This record gives sequence, structure tokens and C-alpha cells, in this order.
Amino acid sequence: MSKILVQANDIKRGFSVAGSTLWALKGLSMSIDEKSLTILKGRSGSGKTTILNQLGALDYPTEGEILFDGESLTKMTESKRDCLRRTQMGFVFQSVALVGMLTAYENVEFILRVSKYPEKERRERAEFCLDTVGLSDRMHHLPSELSGGEQQRVAIARAIANKPRIIFADEPTAELDTNTGLQVIKLFMDTIEREGTTVVVTTHDPELMDVANKVYELADGEIISEH
Repeated sequence: MSKILVQANDIKRGFSVAGSTLWALKGLSMSIDEKSLTILKGRSGSGKTTILNQLGALDYPTEGEILFDGESLTKMTESKRDCLRRTQMGFVFQSVALVGMLTAYENVEFILRVSKYPEKERRERAEFCLDTVGLSDRMHHLPSELSGGEQQRVAIARAIANKPRIIFADEPTAELDTNTGLQVIKLFMDTIEREGTTVVVTTHDPELMDVANKVYELADGEIISEH
């Protein structure tokens, strides 16, 4: 039986708009199994990114509770949430968000510095992660010298660098062609298999549904199907 790593219970997220509350999430509950690929599916505005931000401790719910390995994220101090994000979570964004003045290697190594990874092991780990995503020969190139697919692979190398327990990826294949997008998902699957990482991906790409362990479909801030 799979262990639940993240549990969301009756999550609501409201935003104040013109004097009234706009509910982006309307009592949403879900569980993320350890060492699995979970996909959050839905159109733009369905609530995918909003719940991803809740699960990744990037935002607080208006109502409800989120548990990470049995501990309440919603009751943690901000310093502890920050520590959790740095040491046990990895993030991949649609915009890639690489530091433009740093090489691929430096982008990955920087995350290791921030997460207090042992100094003597940083180079080996950074090089290993870039080799894992097939960029050992491009590690000293700047992001501007890499293709969109290569930049996304650097972002994945950066996300897995500190050996997080879970990776959150927001539309990581949206700007990529189908073949490159499938390569990116294969990298996530390999990470699950090789390092026991848990991966949560938001997408509306139908090509990716068959490889997931679980798919939640969202619409208007609610889960409309689970399989």
C-alpha cells in the first residue's frame, strides 16, 4: 500500500476582488502518494496552479488544511515552511526561471548552496544531475545559448539537485513540442524510479495522461474526476 506524502483536506482559496471574494479553490481534497507521478489536469483558470502553490507551501489556503508527511503545512511557521521548500521540495515552472547570468552548471550548483548541500559534494552532484538530463556537454553554456527544451532540462536538473522528496512542476511542457515534452516527462519518471522522488505536474496535454499513477481533473476550482 502506497504511503501518502501530501494530503489536502477541504482546501478553499479566495481572493478579494472589487470588494467581493473570488474563490479559486472551492473545498478541494486530494492525496499525493509517495514515489508516484500525479497529474493535475484542467484548462487555464481551473485552479491547477493555485492548488500546486498550496501543496508546495508557496501560499496559504483561506480554509482547510494541508499535511506534508503527516505534519500540518498550514500551522507551520514561515521559517519552517521556507526550510521545507529548500530541503525537501523542488520546483519547475513553465517560465523556466533560470538565472540568465549563470551557466547551466552554476544554476544547479547555486541551488545546492542555498539548500546547504555538503560543499565537497556539490560539484559531483551538479554534474551528475546535468548528465542525467543529457546536458553534460552544455553545462557551461548560459541559458540564452540553450534551446527551450534544453533550458527546461536544466530546470529539472536544478529541481532534483538537492534530492527533494517531492517535485512540483507547473506546465513544464507547455512551450515544448510533443516529442520534447515527452522527453521531459520521461526525465521525471526516471527520477521517481532512480531516486524515489514524488512528482506532481500540472498540464492540459493529453499525451501525458497515460504515464501518470493518478490524474485529478479540475474545473472551476473543484475536482471533477479522479483516476
